[in-house]
Amino acid sequence: MKIGFARCSRLSQDLEAQRKSVRELCAHENLINTDHWLTGTNRERPDLDQTLVALREGDTLVVPKLDRLARSVPDARLIGFVLG
Repeated sequence: MKIGFARCSRLSQDLEAQRKSVRELCAHENLINTDHWLTGTNRERPDLDQTLVALREGDTLVVPKLDRLARSVPDARLIGFVLG
């Protein structure tokens, strides 16, 4: 199953453009989670946490850009570790 995630940290960012990118890779709109106006420096991202918990072995996490998932390489490694 493909599960998508998009995040906007500022009002000026277009969440719909990110959702569209993820929709093009995902089959189902209802499998896209989003965090709104939460900065990358704030590790508390409730919809990301919910998305990571929903992933099962064999699932694919789809994001429009890597910086929408993680704020840094160490953050990406931590997310990978959690999934691993």
